[in-house]
Amino acid sequence: MTGKRRELADMIQRRKVDVPCVQETKWRGSEARNIGEGFKLFSYGVDSRRNGVGGVIKENYVDNVVEMKRVSDRVISVKLEIEGAIINVISTYAPQMGCEIKVLIGTDFNGHVDRGNRRMRG
Repeated sequence: MTGKRRELADMIQRRKVDVPCVQETKWRGSEARNIGEGFKLFSYGVDSRRNGVGGVIKENYVDNVVEMKRVSDRVISVKLEIEGAIINVISTYAPQMGCEIKVLIGTDFNGHVDRGNRRMRG
């Protein structure tokens, strides 16, 4: 992603995504940087030639970040509190190219998308 911050910000804005995850950033270090168009990238990487993960957050949600865990150059998580709800965003990268063994990732989200995640009051 080196040199593509502006392109990334433009694409996120066009698609109207508030908190996208990015992989293979190939940026070394642990930092947060503005990428333009009102977005901030939180990233982590150890090698400028491979791996690296991050989460991009719309600037009006940056103050809602409760916790940031940079686990490795393949896993980063961001915890946000928005309108009293806790939202966990986890960005992972598991390359398969050239691997002799398969990597399987399983999860149980136990959640709902859209309006189903809150009790409807009548």
